[in-house]
Amino acid sequence: MLEIITSPVLGCRHAFFTRRGGASSGVFAGLNCGTGSSDQAEVVAINRARAAEAMGVDPEHLTSLYQVHSADVITVDAPLVGRPHADALVTRRPGLALSVLTADCQPVLFADMKAGVIGAAHAGWRGTLAGVLEATVAAMEALGARRADIRAAIGPTISQPNYEVSEAFRATFLAHDPSSEAFFVPGRSGHHQFDLPGFGLARLRAAGIAEAVWTGDCTYAEPDRFFSCRRAAHEGAADYGRLISAIRL
Repeated sequence: MLEIITSPVLGCRHAFFTRRGGASSGVFAGLNCGTGSSDQAEVVAINRARAAEAMGVDPEHLTSLYQVHSADVITVDAPLVGRPHADALVTRRPGLALSVLTADCQPVLFADMKAGVIGAAHAGWRGTLAGVLEATVAAMEALGARRADIRAAIGPTISQPNYEVSEAFRATFLAHDPSSEAFFVPGRSGHHQFDLPGFGLARLRAAGIAEAVWTGDCTYAEPDRFFSCRRAAHEGAADYGRLISAIRL
């Protein structure tokens, strides 16, 4: 059975899927929806079909991207052909499920139910720093949404206790904005612990939207529920699964 995490702030059908309930095996065991993984393509297709069914759409209406850690957003008004390179989608068309894949990065779902506009963003540290969240809000505005009515939820992502980074990583953020210091705490010598969801929430709130929350789930900490790129690397695994998050009107 699929396990689905939701947030009460969004007000429309959505799902942060865990790894439970899928057809994959081995390191991908569960609901691996990553077409870019080395999992069997036909099994990934089965997993994606299960996610689509849970969202109440045909598999071809479960839109997804070739994610590149950018701030690029695509406006969707019909099922996508192929997987365009970008990291966020927005639409006002009912019946299309916007989806992103993650395995430690932030999956962020957006909704303005007054305007009938939704969005989904893949926001790792690069994309968040580059402005993918703000770009998604702007693309929603272009479809008629209002910042004062947009609500966003960050799904399962890596939490600060499990996100060790280097001094060079921290310096990248401080060079961009010295106030980013608030999202780092000292770790072992020469290292820091980075608060990715805290950083994401701060960016969303600074963008002036109505509400932004995090579900509180850490991908690294719960291997039975979530895939994690970092955990796979620490375990010496050859690859890892990808979680899917989706939203629809």
